[in-house]
Amino acid sequence: GYEYNNKAMDEYAGRWLHGYIQHGKHTGIKPGMYTDDTQMSIAIAEAMLSGEKWSPELIVKHFIAAFLRDPRDGYARGFQAFLETEENQTVDGFLRNIRPDSDKSGAAMRAGVIGYEPNMGRVIDMATTQAEVTHRTKGGVWSAQAAALMVWFFRHTVEPRANLPMFLASRVTDQYPWNALWHGKVGVKGMECVHAALTAVMYNNRMSEVLTRCIGYRGDVDTVAAIAMGAASQCNEIEQDLPKHLIDGLENGDYGRDYIIGLDKMLEETK
Repeated sequence: GYEYNNKAMDEYAGRWLHGYIQHGKHTGIKPGMYTDDTQMSIAIAEAMLSGEKWSPELIVKHFIAAFLRDPRDGYARGFQAFLETEENQTVDGFLRNIRPDSDKSGAAMRAGVIGYEPNMGRVIDMATTQAEVTHRTKGGVWSAQAAALMVWFFRHTVEPRANLPMFLASRVTDQYPWNALWHGKVGVKGMECVHAALTAVMYNNRMSEVLTRCIGYRGDVDTVAAIAMGAASQCNEIEQDLPKHLIDGLENGDYGRDYIIGLDKMLEETK
């Protein structure tokens, strides 16, 4: 509810984690309902669990299926209109008509779950493939690789958190100032969102603090939080202290909280 919503941020200052709030613009999304970040992450998880060959076609099949079975607001206006167009609701139509020239955050916000894959090289390849479906740009691909590798780093190595920026510089690109702290409002670019998420993860020691830091940036805070919280949830240097009411307050329909918990358990069991 705080995405580009300074009025609500000011109204609830000091108690942003008290519960979910209604967004002023996306009135179809009620408090506790998730948006595109989560729905597309679910699609990526389902594609991973399918056991099928990782490919643009597999990814698009799951993007379309996740949206059509549970249509919701919250996507970027242009992409939502694209998904709602019947011609684009087949794999061939989607791939034929998509213009993958964006460097925004859409590929990064859904990439964290790829970090469950144990093989680092495969994580990079999988993040790249899914990014290039919609964001075939340096910023789009780099941000997706970084979001996935942040999860992988905490999940599959024993290196200290302090080494993460250097790790990203060596595996994603050394053309970006990973060690610099992010300050101020976050825009829609993928690298901005990843950078802000990285700062939140590096300099906070509790999940509640990470989330508060993400909200406090202002701007595209839900995307920053999606990236940061995915990584922080795997970090043994960060206390997992999310308030219980935020978990209990999540929507729990057919593809809500219990469904997501089930996906998580299946991913945990997949080697």
